Amino acid sequence: MPPMSATATNRRAVGAASDAAAPAIRPAIRISELRKTFGHLVAIDNVSVDVQPGEFFVIVGPSGCGKTTLLRILAGLETASGGSIEIDTPAGSQRPANSMVFQGESIFPWMTVWNNAAYGLRMRNAPAAVIKDKVAHYLDATGLTRFAGYYPHQLSGGMKQRVSIARAFANDPEILLMDEPFSALDAQNKLLLQEELLRIWDEQKKTVVFITHSVDEAVYLGDRIMVMTAQPGRVKSFVRVPLPRPRNVIELQKAPEFGELVHRIWSNLRDEVQRAREQDEGAHDTGDGAA
Repeated sequence: MPPMSATATNRRAVGAASDAAAPAIRPAIRISELRKTFGHLVAIDNVSVDVQPGEFFVIVGPSGCGKTTLLRILAGLETASGGSIEIDTPAGSQRPANSMVFQGESIFPWMTVWNNAAYGLRMRNAPAAVIKDKVAHYLDATGLTRFAGYYPHQLSGGMKQRVSIARAFANDPEILLMDEPFSALDAQNKLLLQEELLRIWDEQKKTVVFITHSVDEAVYLGDRIMVMTAQPGRVKSFVRVPLPRPRNVIELQKAPEFGELVHRIWSNLRDEVQRAREQDEGAHDTGDGAA
């Protein structure tokens, strides 16, 4: 396979063969025949998709299907074994290509909430007035204003994830990458943060690529969902979410359309989850520890 190319580009063709229903506009992200191997193990195999500007794009799949690996390649934290990624960066843009919100705690323990939220802007040497306005805005949006002087050890898990979200949005990236950011939270905090994320996203309509194991969460949040197969991770299907915005997470649970979408996606996913389980059991029996 040819080496991976992940450089930003303004060149963009229309649509993608793998997703012919996509609108005829220049995509924010084009992933073409992406492949990732770890030694003999094929983690991602021939994944192609266009993500449109302002789209909330969600990826679901069984454990080990390469969801997080794909996101890390988009973030520049991993290199691909083949294929290409093109990220559309407007000419002259001073904004970072992406910001990432991780599954686990990723804020700096020695910094206050305010300084954590300001970190990306300071690394970009943003003017002090810009830092003040943006950090104040997103701390308010995430309900953290009165905790601005607190340190992470003084915060709950949910509040730490709020700081991560505030930091990501304050940095004003072209693309927001989110790797199961709410998976470690209790059900109540998860619902609250899902609603806050949607409310903040509604302000600017950032392009988002969001990884989750939860089909419910995928439907709550997404405009379009990509279902991946068990290892090696391939595209199994794309599902559009026609539910109107803005969305109320609690009210959506009552809607028949919501239940129908969840059932449709889970029907696509069930066989892959079972196959992933069988793969894990086989690896355990043979002593193969590859993940």
